[in-house]
Amino acid sequence: MFTLSDDQRALQEAARAAAQSILSGSLKEDDEAERFRKEHFHALGEAGLCGIPTADRYGGLGLGYLEYALVLEEIARVSASYAVTVAVNGLPQIILAQFGDDAQRERWMPGLAAGQLLGAFALSEPGSGSDAASLTTTAKREGDEWVLNGTKFWITHGGYADVYVVMARTGGAGPRGISAFLVPAGTPGLSYGKKEEKMGLRASPTAEIILENARIPASNLIGNEGEGFRVALSALDSGRITIGAIAVGICQASLDVAAAYACQRHQFKQPIIDFQAVGFMLADMACKTETARLLVHKAASLRDRGEVYTHVAAMAKCVATDAGLAVSQDAVQVLGGYGYTREYPVERYMRDSKVMQIVEGTNQVQRLVIARHLKRQYEGA
Repeated sequence: MFTLSDDQRALQEAARAAAQSILSGSLKEDDEAERFRKEHFHALGEAGLCGIPTADRYGGLGLGYLEYALVLEEIARVSASYAVTVAVNGLPQIILAQFGDDAQRERWMPGLAAGQLLGAFALSEPGSGSDAASLTTTAKREGDEWVLNGTKFWITHGGYADVYVVMARTGGAGPRGISAFLVPAGTPGLSYGKKEEKMGLRASPTAEIILENARIPASNLIGNEGEGFRVALSALDSGRITIGAIAVGICQASLDVAAAYACQRHQFKQPIIDFQAVGFMLADMACKTETARLLVHKAASLRDRGEVYTHVAAMAKCVATDAGLAVSQDAVQVLGGYGYTREYPVERYMRDSKVMQIVEGTNQVQRLVIARHLKRQYEGA
């Protein structure tokens, strides 16, 4: 069902080569320094990797989410941080393609797709993470402008992005009172708070953004007033596929290092892969990796065919990110004391993998989405 075409394999190989060439030289250094290199992002854009599903009329490749998943997996095998950068940069493109008007698409999508502009998605707040519909950031219409006030937390690319998709309350309580806006960097009243010091994804910047009477043109409203929560959920459905793909990349990178090490490392006059305890661990790692990959590909293929995919995207995200942590942990175990040091990259894979269970909706939320689908399917059966 998921046999890749020659074109898909060529794209996969090109993404692998580009990621290695652009990113591999400074991985350890940038992780330790918590350094994001925007020039690396620009280079990924020049390689054609920042607008995979965006229509070619806006500078993208016009491909599907299956191709997008293949590319993100290959980038994540080198650096999960920059795979997240590409995925988050894709969210404004996805949103504008579905909800934006022609002027907004023409203004922003070509630069985002080319990797010349960096996008961000601002939904979460100090008091509204999983309960996103309770957000308190406000947007009030004053003549031909919207005036935004509030604080957003855990914003990937905060302080680095060229444009933010911001969810703010324009009406009453609940999801129907939320609207979506384009807030360009440099907007008066937009500033940045603390940069988070994180366990993993340390080359991916995460910061607080602050809106204090930030004025934007009325034309920066995305879609209709009150549609913001729908905009956000649509983006998150797609984002769960991309996060799943990144987790698969972490799985594969962890397996690559652990299996190679187990073949080379000798104890008691034989490679440790020949010991059943290690060999079976590696076999389980391979099974988890392939299971996660197939489920991500299924969700992507359903989306590409225009079929209902929300619950499968939730499954893919949940299974793949749980696998990412389990497989990277086992990779550390296979390498033993070496795995716990920074001499080998598996300790970084393990740190990077944890947040995948949290972003784009925690895995507890994914299980809630899946359970609700099951209730609709079986209720009254």
